[in-house]
Amino acid sequence: MKSFALNGTLRKELGKKATKAVRANGNIPCILYGNGKTIATFEVTSNDVRKLVYTPEIFVVELTIDGKSYKAVMQELQFHPVKDTILHIDFLEVTDSKPVVVKVPVVSVGHAEGVKAGGKLIQNVRRLKVKALYTNIPETLQINVETLGLNKSIQVKDLSFDNLELLDNPQNVVITVKPTRAAAAAMAAAKNGK
Repeated sequence: MKSFALNGTLRKELGKKATKAVRANGNIPCILYGNGKTIATFEVTSNDVRKLVYTPEIFVVELTIDGKSYKAVMQELQFHPVKDTILHIDFLEVTDSKPVVVKVPVVSVGHAEGVKAGGKLIQNVRRLKVKALYTNIPETLQINVETLGLNKSIQVKDLSFDNLELLDNPQNVVITVKPTRAAAAAMAAAKNGK
């Protein structure tokens, strides 16, 4: 996992009025959690988190709040329903000994047999939820699709990765190869011709 340096400022006042004031200044209110409790309530600037939020990559955040350092992962984001601006960010402190749950991007690798036969590769799931020590979490989960034929799919239960526990429903279809109309027509013609 890549690291991302972020500086925050402790919030002295809490509550709705104080939170509105933080947002009015162009900043984002944040909370750092760890061991089931709140460690720090702070704010960051919108520009500082842009590369952290608007990317498919996942990062371990090297968080510095008024001189104190923490390692954390971004846990939850809240967006404004109309303006699509960031309203709030929750961070979760990570340690070398306690596993964390994060969503990791899925990437298909290879050229599927079903695609060579005229099918279309469809990725149903963009991210999978995994539980692991933060040091074991990869930047992407790579799934080899070379042997995937027409009308075949890969489900969560078909996947396994070293040092990772997959938390999504085992029946969820991650990647499938569907026949295109042309391929389906050719298959039907071949069946009728026999």
